[in-house]
Amino acid sequence: CHSSFTFAIEVEECRFNPSFAGQYQNAWEYPPMSTDFVPQNDLERRLVAAQEGQIPPEAFMETLLGSEVFMPIHEKHQIGGLQTDTRAQPLKLQTDDDGEVLVLFTSPERAKIFVNEFPGYGGGLVTEFTWILEKMGVGFGISLNPGETVGIDFDAQDLAQIASMSEPPH
Repeated sequence: CHSSFTFAIEVEECRFNPSFAGQYQNAWEYPPMSTDFVPQNDLERRLVAAQEGQIPPEAFMETLLGSEVFMPIHEKHQIGGLQTDTRAQPLKLQTDDDGEVLVLFTSPERAKIFVNEFPGYGGGLVTEFTWILEKMGVGFGISLNPGETVGIDFDAQDLAQIASMSEPPH
């Protein structure tokens, strides 16, 4: 068990993890998308339960590692609705200390209002959270459901620990 995850599963007035406080450029300008967050899938139900203290953080992490998430992807060049670039550009926010935060959502519907502020990010990819860790590596933070009243943020160090949880034992 990794009890160090208790830091991130908190209900906070500003929504963002305090370790990110003051690091985002413009992220504080986004108001919550909805005040009545109604969970639409198991990942969202478990996230709410973790934030309300109904389940331990480790239980949420296990759910996250076994869940699909939505990753907004930049659609720079399209021909007939098809992507012409073979390299996906996920939505990342820069932090004041030159770090990056990958933006993910618990479903495509949760992303709609947020991505309107980022031209070109109307589409995306629904994939396993573990696939993102495997393909993108670590070295950046993750914000799950930014702008929503229910979400969670991980800094790069936390993400490295989460990635190690998803690796099979040697």
